[in-house]
Amino acid sequence: MEKSEAKRLLERARETWDAEEWLRSAELYEQVLAHYPDEGPSADWWYDAALAYKFLRDWEKAYELGREAAARAPRGEQDPAFWNLGVAATIQRDWATARDAWEGFGIPMPEGEGEIHGSFGPACVRLDTGGQREVVWIQRLCPTRGRVLNVPATKGRRFGEIVVHDGEPTGERTHDGRSVSVFDELLLFEASPLPTLHATVNAADASDVEALVASFFARDFGAEPASSFHMLCACCSEGRVDWDEAGASTHGGSQTVWLAAPEDEARQLLDAWAADGERSWSGLELSG
Repeated sequence: MEKSEAKRLLERARETWDAEEWLRSAELYEQVLAHYPDEGPSADWWYDAALAYKFLRDWEKAYELGREAAARAPRGEQDPAFWNLGVAATIQRDWATARDAWEGFGIPMPEGEGEIHGSFGPACVRLDTGGQREVVWIQRLCPTRGRVLNVPATKGRRFGEIVVHDGEPTGERTHDGRSVSVFDELLLFEASPLPTLHATVNAADASDVEALVASFFARDFGAEPASSFHMLCACCSEGRVDWDEAGASTHGGSQTVWLAAPEDEARQLLDAWAADGERSWSGLELSG
């Protein structure tokens, strides 16, 4: 390929990029890179092509081209080529490449080999299930994976499932004086075995409802009273939200509670809770 032809293809690649024609842009970059893989600006071309495939959720191609981009990026300087490779390698379950990518970005990894199960702190993820969007709290297992700590109200989503999220914050939540970022979900990485149930509970005080929630969490199950949900418009959800001020705290009275537990064990926990004080429950059913 003559350099004049490469220049023309690169101009077209940038035009299609600006038009968000991701597949065409990536293909044009690849045509040039097949002939000029290591020119001065080639690292940028590899990066843009890999990123285009990330936007397309073509993780095999994002992984393939991302390896090339990272190989030409400086290590330890938070170069985004390593971040995007870390995401793609995680989704491909290539743990050796994922570990190396995160370290190349500048994030120390836990010792060992294989799947990463570290403690990277809390964050929030905006689940997207067929257009239904819900922000949940997660415990991060690595820079891009987290275990869901809420019982989602969205049908088909579960407490304890592991999701992969993007690296660009799209909102912020503060709770108890601590700020955490909200990230968009990229995909469901590992499903949870715990079904989602719902029941109606009656309790005199908020402390009674909190006791029910605590009893489920003590067994590594989940419980989410309706009074703990905060309804936000899309604009507010993508901004900064103080979790302590955004909505009413958990209260007593009659309300629905979403539960994550095997049905028999959920009944046992509900019965044990109802036996103490002015408490009752009814209508335990499978959700969705």
